[in-house]
Parts: sequence; C-alpha cells; structure tokens
Amino acid sequence: MLNTHYLKVCNLTLKGIVLASCLLFNACAFTPETVVKQPMTAKPTAVTPVKSNNGAIFNVAAYHPLFEDRRPRYVGDTVTINIIENTNTTKNFESNGSKDGKAANSITSLFGHNVPAASFSGSSSNSVKEKEDAKSSNVFNGSITVTVIDVLPNGNLSVSGEKQISFDRGTEFVRFSGVVSPDSITVGNFVPSNKVADARIEYRTNTKVDAASIAALVARFFLSMGAL
Repeated sequence: MLNTHYLKVCNLTLKGIVLASCLLFNACAFTPETVVKQPMTAKPTAVTPVKSNNGAIFNVAAYHPLFEDRRPRYVGDTVTINIIENTNTTKNFESNGSKDGKAANSITSLFGHNVPAASFSGSSSNSVKEKEDAKSSNVFNGSITVTVIDVLPNGNLSVSGEKQISFDRGTEFVRFSGVVSPDSITVGNFVPSNKVADARIEYRTNTKVDAASIAALVARFFLSMGAL
C-alpha cells in the first residue's frame, strides 16, 4: 500500500515538473537582441505621375535612358548581399623571468660576549615562465536580399534587411545592414559583403525546447534517483 501511494506521489510530481518545465522553456522563447539599430525595411516614396503630352514627339512620362539598367538607386529598391565572411585571429604570448639571490653573514660577539666565529649563508632562486596561445576562426557564408532605406547625399545607399527561417524548435534570424556604393553593385544587383561599409551582420536563433525532450530528461532523473 505504501509503495502504491509512493508511486502515485512520484507520478504527480513528475507531471508537475514536466508541465512547469514546458511553460518555463516556452516562456523563454523570445526574439533575440539585434546589433542592427535601424529599420529592417522601407517602402518606396510615392511619386507624383507626370502628366503626359500625347501631342508631342517626346513623352516625359515614358522617358527612360537608353543605357540605364535596373540597379537600385531609390528608397525601397532591393539588392542581394552575398555574405562571404572569413575571419582568423591568432595570439601568442610568452614571458620568461628569473631571479637569484645570495646572502652571507658572520657573528663574533653576542650581548657583549665573544663567541666562536659563526657564519650564516643563504641563497634563493626563482624562475617564472608563462606561455599562452589563442586562436579564433569564424566563417559565415550565405545571402540575404536587403532594402534601400535611405539614399545618402553622395549617392551611397543605406541598406538593411532581415530573414527569418523557422524550424520545429525555433526560428533563425539573419540580419544585415550597411552602406553600399553603387559602383560595387554587380550584374543582377549583387554585392559582396566585404565591399559594404559599416556592415553589421548577425545570425541568431530563438530555440524552443521540445516537451518530449524535457519529459525524457526528467524521467531519467527519477530513474537515477530510484536506483539509489
């Protein structure tokens, strides 16, 4: 009877812990902080249509330069950023130090009385050696299409954008912002990330822990306690 009651209590406790853990982990799923401190997109400004003069040979409303391509140049236009970031850092530090000391002394009298000659000597030696090696490597490859949110006075384009990819257990966030020179835009409106000024590139994730995984972890915990 006691064992049955003990099993019921353990079962209720297990269910309570699983439920509380699920609520806790679901509450922890939030949009991660961003280093991009500007709008993610911008709508193009409304352009007042030019009244066409159908009686003239030159139609202002239909004018388009003969050699002009479709490169982004206005707020709301889009450009694709090819992210090709590869950073390697290496740090080496080495320090050596040594110190030697010697002392010698002799005593011929003690409290006004002559004593046989006595001598004392001592020596010490200390050495210190430190060595530190640190290495870091980061690779980030991908692509993201961003929006022109501002046209600077010199013609450069301030761009920004975000891409979200959702999976079973959370959402991945890819964010990008920077300043693009129109001369860096290649055919197809592509720009490599290493030619973007003031670039801010980030990849973050918002992961939710599956309830089944929590239940399995808690069950293993109680099984390990039962073995004791």
